[in-house]
This record gives sequence, structure tokens and C-alpha cells, in this order.
Amino acid sequence: MDAFLIVSVLGLLVIAAATLIASRVGVASPLLLVVLGLLVSLVPAVPEVTIAPEWILAGVLPPLLYSAAASMPSLDFRREFTAIGSLSVVLVIVSALLTGLFFTWVIPGLSLAWGIALGAIVSPTDAVATSIVKRTGISPRVITMLEGEGLLNDATALVLLRAAIAATAAAVSIVGVAGSFALAVAVAAAVGFAAGRLNLAVRSRVSDPTVSTVLSFTVPFLASVPAELLHGSGLFAAVIAGLVTGRGAVRRIPSQHRLAEQQNWRTIELLLEGGVFLLMGLELTGVLDQVIRDHDGYGLAIGAAAGALGVTVAVRTGYVALLVASLGWRARRHRRLRPRLDAVQERISQPGADQRWAENGRRGRRGRQWTLERVRVRVARLSADIDYFLARPFGWREGTVVVWAGMRGVVTVAAAQTLPADTPHRSLLVLIAFIVAAGSLLLQGSSLGAVIRWAKPDTESPVVLAAERRALRELLEEAAAGAPAAASQLAVLAAQRDALLDARDSGRYSSAALSGALEVLDAEQVRLELLGEG
Repeated sequence: MDAFLIVSVLGLLVIAAATLIASRVGVASPLLLVVLGLLVSLVPAVPEVTIAPEWILAGVLPPLLYSAAASMPSLDFRREFTAIGSLSVVLVIVSALLTGLFFTWVIPGLSLAWGIALGAIVSPTDAVATSIVKRTGISPRVITMLEGEGLLNDATALVLLRAAIAATAAAVSIVGVAGSFALAVAVAAAVGFAAGRLNLAVRSRVSDPTVSTVLSFTVPFLASVPAELLHGSGLFAAVIAGLVTGRGAVRRIPSQHRLAEQQNWRTIELLLEGGVFLLMGLELTGVLDQVIRDHDGYGLAIGAAAGALGVTVAVRTGYVALLVASLGWRARRHRRLRPRLDAVQERISQPGADQRWAENGRRGRRGRQWTLERVRVRVARLSADIDYFLARPFGWREGTVVVWAGMRGVVTVAAAQTLPADTPHRSLLVLIAFIVAAGSLLLQGSSLGAVIRWAKPDTESPVVLAAERRALRELLEEAAAGAPAAASQLAVLAAQRDALLDARDSGRYSSAALSGALEVLDAEQVRLELLGEG
């Protein structure tokens, strides 16, 4: 027990020190922790470190994914959902199949099912890349795609891994695998949505911010555990719960509760992320010893891992090239649609449009009566989306960053350790997955900054952001002026927050500008509540 406490305290100190050093030298702290763990594991006096993969997959990843999903702007996620879904589902499946074929070719006696299983393990990317990219001021489209991909592709890979392992024991058809995948996603979506709504409903009635924060810590597990029991994806359920919570928290949860929760979750994220990357490096000794006992040297593992890393990067490059082409086609379509949309907006804004619309009795596809105001909202949102895409083009420069930022990490190592004990060449497969993850983090992570400087992708314009902030200040002033004369300060803040949320729903402003304005309102409301004013 004493040794465990000493190691735990030392681990916390190492994580804190690595975070401080990383911010000063311009290197992501996970990279430093992986390197430190690797070096320490090679010291002969250090005992073998093994962590049950269930602790990572069921205990660490759900809260990390939930927190990331809750903090992701729902507007940006909606706009980039097509690209995110493509990267996190289709690309993972294609990468797992092609990499599986490669493993079957280079590893003697490895069946196709086990090759695809290992391909599924090395296919998902790690969210560590986002922390590196964010510091560069790159276009928010790239950040949203990387964050969204990191949220969803883990669940895709683990479901595919489960299907591949099942295929080794019995005949499994493609239709059966697709059906299992669809069922896992549907169950997870339903459970995650219910957990997110329940979270908002309960915490909106809690008056103590500390209790509210404690309840928030249980949400990812309230989503992931039932989903797994119902044969769904627990990670996907945690993501859905986070998205639902992030979408409704501003309206349902008090400002003081959200600010307290945000600070506490940052601490949890720092400890969990730092701990898993440190353990990832420390586990090297045990993996190497097992391969020495089962195989003659590391040559096959290193060669297969290097080849697999090359295959994953090549597949990702080709797929992102197709994505860039499709986004370019969509941008050209938006330019052609822009004049027609302007004409529609002008027509529905003319005097007498409400009366003419009511007389015509327009109905939607399902027979519902469409009010003109609802049409105006839909057209305004579509117009704002088109302006967003045209103002932030996604070309080969941005695609280059998305390709090179696709690093493997903790999920790859943890998933490899879930392989059954009777897996052929199990120790070799685990070592290959470890080398792919560590090599990807160190090689791509250390050179990502140089790649960004070379590619020179589009960055967020500070002039545009400043103009949006001025426009939001004017919007807040209008909302305050429209409040009743006898309204309290808290009532004025509530009116201003409603105006900002309406602006968010319409998509007229960027998520960065809206988040900043909402944070100012939250801080002012907390100040008034602490002073007993309002």
C-alpha cells in the first residue's frame, strides 16, 4: 500500500511537471510523458508495469470523451458532421481492412480475421493532435474535424475489433457485421441521449454547485455502462451524452455550476490524459519481455509496425484527398446557390409576405403547416452555413494538416491488450500495436508544427473575430435596452443570454466569439450572485 501511494504521488508530480515544461518548450505534454515512460521502463531496476485494459477502455476513456464532447461547440459539430462521420467511420473501416491485409501478408500464419482485428486496433487516431494544432491559430474547421474524429472513431474501431474477433470463432457475414455495428450505434445513441437529458433535468434542480459537479462525474458512466450491457458502444454513448449536455447546459444549468464544473473537469482531464500516456511508456518493458519469450528478436515487430504506420498514413492521405475534393465541389455548389438564396430571403422579407404565405397554406413534406417565420429561420441558418463554408475554405493545405495530425495513441495500446489469451502471436501483435502508437506519437507529434509551418493552412482571422465581437456587444446592448425598465440585473443578463443563444442557433456568429461572450455573461452573473445583487 505504501509503495502504491508513493508511486501515485510521484506520478502526479511528474504529470504536473511535464505539463509546465511542455508549455515552455512548445511540446505537447503527452509526448514528454510517453518518452519519460519509455526511458524509465528500460531501467533494469524498474519492475514490469501492466495495467488491465478495461481500466482504460471502461474507466478512463468514457469521462475523457464525455468532457471533450460537452465542450465541443454544437454549431461547428453540426456543420462538419458529414466530414466527421466520414473520417470516424468510413476511414476507420477502410484503414482496418487494408492494414489487415498487410498484416496477413507480412506475419506468417496470421489469418485474415486476426489481421483485420489488428488493423482495427491501429486505425483510430488520438485526440492529442488537437492540443498541438490549437496553439497554431489554425482554421476552426480543421480543429473541429480532428476533435470530432477523435470523439467517434474509437467506438468504430472497438466495435469492428469485436466483430473481427467473433469472426475468428465462427462464420460471420458482412451483413451480420454491418447489422451488429448499426445495432451498437443505435443502442449507444439512445442510451447516451437519455443519459444526457437526465443529466440536464436533474442538475437543473440542484442548488449546490459542488453536488452538481459530482453528479456530472457520473454521467459518462451512466451512459457507457448501460450501453455496454445492452451490447452497444459505451464510448459512443458517452460522446452522445456529452453532446446533449453541452448543447443544453447554457439554458438549463446555472452559471456558477458550469464554471465550477469546467475547472474541475480540466483537472480530471489533465490527470487522466497524463496518467495514461505515462503508463503507455512504462508498459514497454513487459511487452518486450513477452516478445523475447515467444519470438526470436524484435525485427518482425519493428518491420510490421513501420509498414503498418506507412499504410495508415497512405490510406489517410488518399481518403483526405477525396474529402478535400468533395468539400471543394460543395463549396462551388454553395457559390451557385448563394444568389438564389439571397432572392428567397428578399422575397420572404417583403411587405405582405406573411399574408400571402398564410393564404397559400404552404405545407412541408409530412403535411405540417410551415409558418413563414420558421422558413425565415431555416433560410437564415442555411445562409449562415454557406457564409461559414465560403469564408473558411478547406483545401490541400488544411488536408495536409488533417493527414499528419492523425496520430495513434492510448486507444491503440489499450485495445491491443484486450485480445484474447489464445490469440495467435498475441505478444507480437501487442508489440506491433505499441510500436505503431508510440512511433506515430513521437514521429508525427514532434514534426506536426513543422508540417503546419510548411503547409501554411488558413488561419482564423483576428480582424473577423474582432468584428464579430463588436457585433455581439451591440446585440447585447440591444437585448439590455429591450428589457423592462424595472428588470433586475440578473433578468437583464438572462435576456442577453437568450439573445446569444438565439444567435447561436441561427449560426450568424462563430463559436469562438459566442463562447467568449457567454463566458463574460457567466462571470458577471456569478459576481452578482456572490455579492447578493441583481
